[in-house]
Amino acid sequence: MARADRPYSGVFPIAPTPFTESGDLDLDGMRRVLDCMIDQGVDGICILANYSEQFLLTDEERDILLRLCMERVAGRVPVIATTSHFSTRIAAERARRAAEAGAAMLMLMPPYHGTGLRADEKGMVEHFAGVAEAAGIPIMVQDAPLSGVTLSVAFLARLAREVPLVRYFKVEVPQAAAKLRALIEAGGEAIEGPFDGEESITLMADLDAGATGTMPSALLPDLIKPVLEHHRAGRRGEAAKAYGRILPLINFENRQCGLRAAKTVMMEGGVIGSDAVRHPLEPLHPATRAGLLELAREAEPLALRWGR
Repeated sequence: MARADRPYSGVFPIAPTPFTESGDLDLDGMRRVLDCMIDQGVDGICILANYSEQFLLTDEERDILLRLCMERVAGRVPVIATTSHFSTRIAAERARRAAEAGAAMLMLMPPYHGTGLRADEKGMVEHFAGVAEAAGIPIMVQDAPLSGVTLSVAFLARLAREVPLVRYFKVEVPQAAAKLRALIEAGGEAIEGPFDGEESITLMADLDAGATGTMPSALLPDLIKPVLEHHRAGRRGEAAKAYGRILPLINFENRQCGLRAAKTVMMEGGVIGSDAVRHPLEPLHPATRAGLLELAREAEPLALRWGR
């Protein structure tokens, strides 16, 4: 994507990775997922993220999915490729391949391995700088509790100043709105794209704080997008009403299902043939699945009917 298309904003959902019942990659299903997401009206797509089960993929599978996704999307929307790794060298090599394949942006978590191996601030700046040099495209920092790494507002603003390609920030920590507001104030023009995540469960507060984008799952981006559009146009009341209608489904996804929710709804809607996840993840309990689909039928996201 050309510089003129930036800053990126809006709804950039995470693409799930479909598997067959035996646990193999479902490549035809992956193509259908991407087509469904584009029909959902998304502003961009994020691939190979945690909600894509990236931690359960081999390096060969990552490369297969990267090529397939970029070829299938074919420039219809910008694609963010997640290239996180504890090793700067490996993260940079992943980033280089993603950029060469046509990714518009990278998403990276800070380097960590379990609770005991983390880089200090100097190491993190060098890590992001090394990846930026290898790829030459914008980077989104994923500030999530999963890493166990505390990224202060002061450090994130410093990172944006010292590594010019670090311009986007996905904040999904507790009190995300307060952190987004403080980051925008501290970073100024260096903060090109303040995003939230966590299935958009704090979206209204985050938009009020200045977020310009959100990164939910692929379950209901078509129903989340009007919230951003109303809010952007100054129709906060309409945004709140639209958000209130879908919040029960978002809450159930976030608190009860996690990454399995989008796959289950997409299977029910004929997008993919199976909602299988790779062990040691377990499928949804039948009662949880029933509760999810009950709420989905009330909200009527496109994913629930796209393939029917």
